[in-house]
Amino acid sequence: MSEESCQFNHIPVLLDGVLEYLTFPADRPARLIDGTLGGAGHTSALLEKYPQLEVLGIDRDDAALEASSERLKKYGSRVRLARGNYSECADIAAENGWKSVDGVLLDIGVSSPQFDIAERGFSWRNPGPLDMRMDRRSEVTAGRLLNFSSEEELKRIFREYGELKSASRLARAVVEERSKMMFGTTDELVSLCDRVLGRSKPGSLPLPTLVFQALRIAVNDELGELERGLQSAVKILKRGGRVAVISFHSLEDRMVKNFFRDKSVECICPPSLPVCCCNHRAELKVVLKHPYVAGDEERAANSRSACAKLRAAEKL
Repeated sequence: MSEESCQFNHIPVLLDGVLEYLTFPADRPARLIDGTLGGAGHTSALLEKYPQLEVLGIDRDDAALEASSERLKKYGSRVRLARGNYSECADIAAENGWKSVDGVLLDIGVSSPQFDIAERGFSWRNPGPLDMRMDRRSEVTAGRLLNFSSEEELKRIFREYGELKSASRLARAVVEERSKMMFGTTDELVSLCDRVLGRSKPGSLPLPTLVFQALRIAVNDELGELERGLQSAVKILKRGGRVAVISFHSLEDRMVKNFFRDKSVECICPPSLPVCCCNHRAELKVVLKHPYVAGDEERAANSRSACAKLRAAEKL
């Protein structure tokens, strides 16, 4: 196992909620797709709870797969691993001979090791290259976006993905700065943020956190991946099967909430129409009216669980 894989120790967030709301029959074999395998914490717990469960674990991070392969070795043929995007989970399942599954789990946050390993460039607190790729086969890095995107595109990224009020000012500063020297490290970007954005308001997220979040989402097409992943999950689920999604910021949670809502209503016609013309039929039943969040004990033990939200829905 590589040194980076050995560092891939990820504490699974909202594990109790996953075990409570992602359930499987005890009287027959069942299949789960863990579309964001990470450190395999959720998958390990589910395999222990359900001896008849088989898991197809998917991740686009090679280090995560290498680490999980070692940790899941004791489960033998009950586990299959595949490198890929969770948006392709239905296709990956078909390639493995799975026509349908009883559950899909998507933990769409960045794993702790991805933040903690400086060479990955995900955290503004750790000096390192401006990388931020979850799949290191991709050619798009944070540095490439900063150095070659237009000012208008940078403004869109900072505004839409970081929800930054100063998106225009920061985009303009990036273009001015790179005309003198191209960005190469996280330190250089943090220094620019400090000069341009100033200090964060007390009680709010540090502004570099929002800038790095925006770039990471753009590098990995995270919102597009989520939209396609939800569609793929519904496609592969059996009737009565469940999809559970853990998100970590409002953009993701809003998308999951709206997707589950739209898939759980019988009619999506405008209210002004006197009769239904859409022929839309509900595909899902929302399991949780409100998202499951971490309790005080989990928050104290794992600070990264503080902003996590779990939503679940069942296939009709």
